[in-house]
Amino acid sequence: MAEAGRENQDANWERGVLEKVALAAIAEQRATRRWGTAFKMLLLLYLFAVLFVGMGWVRQGEHTTSGKHTALVELRGVIGADSPASADNVTSGLQAAFKDANTQGVILRINSPGGSPVQAGYINDEIKRLRTQHPNIPLYVVIEDICASGGYYVAAAADQIYVDKASIVGSIGVVMDGFGFTGIMDKLGIERRALTAGENKRFLDPFAPLTATHREYAEKMLAEIHQQFITVVRNGRGKRLKETPEVFSGLIWTGEKSIELGLADGIGNVDSVARDIIKAEDVVDFTPRQNLAERVARKFGATMAEALLKSSTGGVQLR
Repeated sequence: MAEAGRENQDANWERGVLEKVALAAIAEQRATRRWGTAFKMLLLLYLFAVLFVGMGWVRQGEHTTSGKHTALVELRGVIGADSPASADNVTSGLQAAFKDANTQGVILRINSPGGSPVQAGYINDEIKRLRTQHPNIPLYVVIEDICASGGYYVAAAADQIYVDKASIVGSIGVVMDGFGFTGIMDKLGIERRALTAGENKRFLDPFAPLTATHREYAEKMLAEIHQQFITVVRNGRGKRLKETPEVFSGLIWTGEKSIELGLADGIGNVDSVARDIIKAEDVVDFTPRQNLAERVARKFGATMAEALLKSSTGGVQLR
C-alpha cells in the first residue's frame, strides 16, 4: 500500500510539472504573438507614414517666411504640359512668390532649351499679369546654361534679364519636325489603309507623301506662330532690343553677345541679383516640387493620341 501511494505521489508530481511547463509554454507563445502583432502593427504604421509622405497625401504647409527676402522660382528643362517646367508648376510658384508679403523681388531662374509655345505663352501672360497686379515687386530672369526658344519666350516678360557670359541665349524661331516612312513601306511591301472624312484629315501623315499643299499650309502656320514670338520679344524688350536680320532667324548667341543685341541686360546670377539689384540677400525658393504620386501619374499618364501626334509631326516646338 505504501509503495502504491508513493507511485501516485510521483505521478501527481510529474503531472504537475508537465502542466506548469505546458502553461509556461502557452504563456510564452501568447506573449510572442502579442509582441509579433505589435511589431507588425508598428511596421505597418511606419510604411503607411512613408507612403503618405512619398505620395504627397501628407501636404506641406504654405511657405512661411520671416523678414524681407528675394523669392526664387525655377524653370528647368523642356517646357511642356507633362514636364516639371509646365505652365501649371511655374505659374503656381510665381503666384505664391508674389503673394508673400515679405517678397521684395522675384527671380525666375531659367535653364531650358525651349518647348511648347502654348505653355511658354501661358507663363509669359501670367508674368505680365502678376507684374501689373504687384507693380512694386520686380521680376528678373537669371539664365544659367541655356535659355533658348520657348525659354526666351518666357524670359521676354521679365523686367530685366541677367546671364552668364557663356550662357546660350536666343533661338527665336519655331520648328515642326517628324518622319516619313513611305520609302520603307514600299520596300517592305506594306500597304497603308487609312479611311478619312475630310480631304486634309491626313495632314502630315508620316505614312503618306508630303504634298505641296500640306507643306505650304504648315509653313504658313509656323510663320504665324513665329510672328507671335517676335511680337512678344519686341514688346518685352522694347527699345533695348537692337534688331538685326539675324535676331529673329533662330540663331543663338553667348550671354555676352546677347547683352550687345539687347536680348539681355547684364551679367549676373541669383545671389548677385538678390544682393545688388533687389537688395534682399535672403533667397526663399518657391518652386513647386513634384511628389512621387505626380511623377508616377505624369510618367504613365501620356495618352495614345499624344503619342500618335508626336510620331507624325513631333509637335510644334519653340526650339
